[in-house]
Amino acid sequence: MLQHSQQLQADLQEYGAGLRGHVRVFANTTAVTEFMPDILAAYLTQHPHISVDLQERPNAGIAADIRDGRADLGIVAGEVDTHGLRVLHFSTDRLVLVTPDTARWADMSSVAFADVLHERFVGMHRGSTLQTFLERLSQQLGTTLKLRIQLSSFDSMCRMVAAGVGVAVVPETVAQRYRGLPRVCRVPLTDAWAVRPRYMLVREEQQVSAQLQELMDAIAAYHEHGESDVTQSESGR
Repeated sequence: MLQHSQQLQADLQEYGAGLRGHVRVFANTTAVTEFMPDILAAYLTQHPHISVDLQERPNAGIAADIRDGRADLGIVAGEVDTHGLRVLHFSTDRLVLVTPDTARWADMSSVAFADVLHERFVGMHRGSTLQTFLERLSQQLGTTLKLRIQLSSFDSMCRMVAAGVGVAVVPETVAQRYRGLPRVCRVPLTDAWAVRPRYMLVREEQQVSAQLQELMDAIAAYHEHGESDVTQSESGR
């Protein structure tokens, strides 16, 4: 009750400052760092009287937060308990291994995560959704990730890989930005979990406001356009 009271007070202050709407979005690491900044830049420009609170949260925690009303919209990837939630699939996230561009990796068509756990890793920052997920997987396989450094962005991770610091697991969209550049190889992961559907979550009984619906439409449109571009570029090779 105290949390809701504090949030209401913050909303009223924003209203007094000229804002007419507020949207709270809890999302995983990839969403927060990769595509939401572009989407929100356009959305906020088009809606000058709306503010957005975007926070990075673990996938499982996001679903619980939406159920409990702590956020208006959740963005998750992979398997999540969505009981009591309305689920809208909008794209598919694929995780790949990026490695230094050496003959050893360049000749490899694919690899299982378990087969590279002896390698030194470049990781995402502690507490991030992806890093937590990979550390849990490695523990289930009876080992721990050999982390050399942890960073706050996927691009920084790829630059470390290019420098030969280690290998990293990143979204395929990130790896594609480094396609054709020297010193980086992209190796597909054979694990089933590497393919992760992305979903938007709202409460089943939630009445979606016009500003939230417009944001959800923008997220879906962004990925529909982006994925078609990827498909065309892949087919043209």
